[in-house]
Amino acid sequence: MTTYWCERAWLPSGIATGVAIEVTGDRITAVTPGAPRAGVVLTGLTLPGFANGHSHAFHRALRGRTHHERGTFWTWRERMYALASRLDPDTYHRLARGVYAEMVLAGYTSVGEFHYLHHAPGGKPYADPNAMGEALRQAAADAGIRLTLLDTCYLAGGIGVEPDEVQRRFSDGSAEAWAARVAALKEDDGFRVGAAIHSVRAVPADQLSLVDSPRVVHVHLSEQRAENEQCLAAYGRTPTELLHECGVLTDRLVAVHATHLTVSDINRLRGARACFCPTTERDLGDGIGPARALRDAGVRLGIGSDSNAVVDAFEETRALELDDRLAAEERGRFTAEELLAAGTDHAAVGWPEVGALAEGAGADFVTVGLDSVRTAGIEPSGVVFAASGADVRHVVVAGREVVRDGRHTLIERPETVLAKEIEALWQS
Repeated sequence: MTTYWCERAWLPSGIATGVAIEVTGDRITAVTPGAPRAGVVLTGLTLPGFANGHSHAFHRALRGRTHHERGTFWTWRERMYALASRLDPDTYHRLARGVYAEMVLAGYTSVGEFHYLHHAPGGKPYADPNAMGEALRQAAADAGIRLTLLDTCYLAGGIGVEPDEVQRRFSDGSAEAWAARVAALKEDDGFRVGAAIHSVRAVPADQLSLVDSPRVVHVHLSEQRAENEQCLAAYGRTPTELLHECGVLTDRLVAVHATHLTVSDINRLRGARACFCPTTERDLGDGIGPARALRDAGVRLGIGSDSNAVVDAFEETRALELDDRLAAEERGRFTAEELLAAGTDHAAVGWPEVGALAEGAGADFVTVGLDSVRTAGIEPSGVVFAASGADVRHVVVAGREVVRDGRHTLIERPETVLAKEIEALWQS
């Protein structure tokens, strides 16, 4: 057993001082406010670990290389496809381990990897059909982060359109073949398997209901107006209506982006989840999704880093509030408690036991310094508005110290790892 004494800790009942958190194995076994100072001392504010609900790890190699370009999501996608064509299991493992280390340093303790880069160029399966997924499993283990592989069904290049040369790497040919490949993936202590529908553009309507998982099912939903227009033209329904009619809209569904929704769409999503990725949605010019309206309709919210143009759990979480202010022209759209709940919703990626500093919960927590130029003088609950990933001092994942005094304990100098691998990819 290890005891952590927290100067301040954000418990389910609120922020308390002098909190002893006892950890045995990968679980919190006791939480005692007002305890005497003993054990591992964590100064600042300790929070539950953050959950990254939506990541494309390989997109990290685009950071700083596409931001200046004019155009739309669709022109950006061509650069992304060019990058995808350069990856194999070895290069993907090396890149992803640096990306996942960056996530832990920024406050994330679990990640949902929306994984569709399955096969070799041209669509030929590797000797191990799950070689790319296994590369991600190993990368996450190296970096000390919980991983849910949201193995993605991607069958078409658009509604009624065959996959192109790059997209053939993504496709298993049918939802049945996708399911057979995914069934070979075996979970372990830090690795779980969920499912994803890339979008209603990439999975034909008669295949949608075949993409399932007992954990969670994610889907890119109404990220672009063009997606809505194409779906209406082909099916006479919005993407949300189509998912509902096909029986996909359950309480295990996580709608990623959920940007361009009708009032009817919002109501249909009641009981499901929506994962917003504000830094990517800004970068790609997607628009601002109806976060407050979804929450008021009974949709649970979470956050993700998506393209990893920014990896910062605090920036992503507070953007739910700040972007909604821009859309509504009104302040105070979410409470700090609501934002923390959204940022720490690990159930959205299949880890329901994680996300609270409470007895019996998974032992994931993040300590943030309150003495930086960003956080000095703030009220502790204001940390979700004031802090950045640079303020993360200590991270425990499943009972193991992965970040100590702001340094990753498993991978030395992740920034050097990332620089080396990204340069090598673009020079290949």
